Amino acid sequence: MLSTLLLSGLLALNPFAAPAPRGPLAAPAAVGSVDPCRLYGSVYLERDPRRRSGCFAVVYLEPEEAFADLLVYPETNKLFADQAGLWYLTEGRSFADYALFVTDNRNLADFSFQYTNVRNYAGCRQR
Repeated sequence: MLSTLLLSGLLALNPFAAPAPRGPLAAPAAVGSVDPCRLYGSVYLERDPRRRSGCFAVVYLEPEEAFADLLVYPETNKLFADQAGLWYLTEGRSFADYALFVTDNRNLADFSFQYTNVRNYAGCRQR
C-alpha cells in the first residue's frame, strides 16, 4: 500500500520527463514578439475586451491596404489556409488555431492586417 502511494507520487511529479516544447500556439509573452508572417490556418477574431488576455495577439484592422503589415485572404475551406496570410475565419473560439483580439487603437496592436480579394496578394508586405 505504501509502495503504491510512493510510486504514484513519483509518477505524478515525473522528474524524468523533458520540459514541454514551445509550439506555434504558445503565448506571445513567452515566445517574444508576434511575427504576422507565420500566422495561417483557422483564426478567431475576438472583439470582447474581457477576453483579451486569452488571445494570442492584438491586431488592428487597417482601413487602407497600403499601411497594413499583413494582407489576409479569407479562405472558405480550412484545408486551403496553409500559407501566411491565408486565414479560415471560425465562428467559435475553440475551433481556431489562433485567437486574435481586434482593437480600435492602432498603437496597442502587435500588427495590422487588411483583407484582400486576390489570393495571390495574401501574405506579408515587403519592407
